[in-house]
Amino acid sequence: MDAQLLAFVGVAAGMVALPGADFTVVVRNALASRSAGVATALGVAGGLLVHTALAVAGLAAVLVTLPVLFRTVQLLGGAYVLYLGISVLYAARRRTTGRAGGAEGGPAGQGTVRALRQGFLTNALNPKAPVLFLSLLPQFVPDGQPPLPRTLLLAMIVVLLALIWFPAVALMVDRLGRWLRRPRTARAIEGGSGAALTGLGLVLVSGPLLH
Repeated sequence: MDAQLLAFVGVAAGMVALPGADFTVVVRNALASRSAGVATALGVAGGLLVHTALAVAGLAAVLVTLPVLFRTVQLLGGAYVLYLGISVLYAARRRTTGRAGGAEGGPAGQGTVRALRQGFLTNALNPKAPVLFLSLLPQFVPDGQPPLPRTLLLAMIVVLLALIWFPAVALMVDRLGRWLRRPRTARAIEGGSGAALTGLGLVLVSGPLLH
């Protein structure tokens, strides 16, 4: 592995591990159950596959260079994150009043599919992802190399890192579950997650990320 590729792995690992909507949704669903947390993590990786395909196909460049299209995706992503945040806050309120709440919301299989969908949509509708791919990947394509194979390799490294990191977060939350699921702790985490998602959704909906 060349030095430039090693450097990319380090930068990409930091980018994947940076707390954001993906991290918040994985943690929140992992508190409901291990299967919901892992399913959410796999959904996030699936969303990254979408951005990978867009970056490799060059469509991400079109998305970023067309303000109206970019703003549309930004509004869709912001609206979905805002919806998740409000839903989590509502679930936290129900937990406070003693009523059941959580990511499952039904049979185990149905809850897992719902968690998978949440993870996928949270990442796939994130308008910052194509910007990150377009700004980061070209920096690690050596001069003289065909850009397509190298870009594909770099993008798949990001997906692989997500497949390692987010399931690990879900399993860690599950392992600490006895403490994290104490009513007072769970309410605090759920309330904080809901507030973070709601705030991020409002930021995405209220104004452009790029100037």
